[in-house]
Amino acid sequence: MTNKNNTVLYTGMTNNLKRRVYEHKSGILKGFTSRYNINKLIYYEISGNPESAIAREKQIKKGSRNKKLFLINSFNPDWKDLYDDI
Repeated sequence: MTNKNNTVLYTGMTNNLKRRVYEHKSGILKGFTSRYNINKLIYYEISGNPESAIAREKQIKKGSRNKKLFLINSFNPDWKDLYDDI
């Protein structure tokens, strides 16, 4: 996820993507995402089980910003908010 200017990136994991993005968009969740106005879903992956999802989240978080930008640009080159598509 990112903010409206696409300057801050946030990576997280959930078992209900639609609900979790809604929570970020509505400001229900306090912390990093509300502090930096993270409210735009620009990239996601679907995993078969929680263990692999957690491992993938850690892998993405450890990656450089350039690696994250590559993932986003290959999946969503226009950085469109994907919330309505899920």
